[in-house]
Amino acid sequence: MSDCILVVDDDREIVKAISILLEGEGYEVLKAYDGMEALDILASRQVRLVLIDVMMPRLDGLSALMRIREQQNIPVIVLSAKSEDTDKVLGLSMGADDYVSKPYNPQELAARVKSQLRRYTCLGDIHAGSRIGEIRNGRLLYRMDEKILYADGEPVRLTAKETGIIELLMRNPGRVFPAEEIYRRVWDEEAYASENTVMVHIRRIREKLELNPKEPEYLKVVWGIGYKMEKH
Repeated sequence: MSDCILVVDDDREIVKAISILLEGEGYEVLKAYDGMEALDILASRQVRLVLIDVMMPRLDGLSALMRIREQQNIPVIVLSAKSEDTDKVLGLSMGADDYVSKPYNPQELAARVKSQLRRYTCLGDIHAGSRIGEIRNGRLLYRMDEKILYADGEPVRLTAKETGIIELLMRNPGRVFPAEEIYRRVWDEEAYASENTVMVHIRRIREKLELNPKEPEYLKVVWGIGYKMEKH
């Protein structure tokens, strides 16, 4: 049985476009055009995830989100034409699990939906504490004894060198490592012309674990200094 997703937006063309996208991914889609209609559907149907716009008549998206959170802890992704950080922070602080700015990239939106559903179904309470030998950071989990990185509960296929980079950065979240230091620690040899080698490996890791590798949330470059694992 396919997961059921509720798409809420007062722009019917956007609802139609997202519905076609998600149905193409195998999901069942329910449609609503304002916050009140969304709450009515949630009261009568079992929904696994909600995509909801902010600016809507009758009941706006953030007000609807607060009402949803009073009853359910299903994943909610907020859609909004506003891209200011204050709006993003407000949505997340009110209980949203993710935030996508319009105009959205269809592949990225589909990836974020899959990510949230996997976190919800595979990991249970995604805010649960880490066990011994595990490093948890947002949607990433690194198991040191297995030398395996998981993103949204799914193992990420990394090479030995990529795993070494991930372990170094996951063990030291927020700390910036120059490329030369990463090379010395992971390759265990002196760093000669190491910048390009490390840069290529970082790019490959991003492609495997970031929802949008061009706008990474985890593996960040600090220009002129090096690379770090952003804390989440």
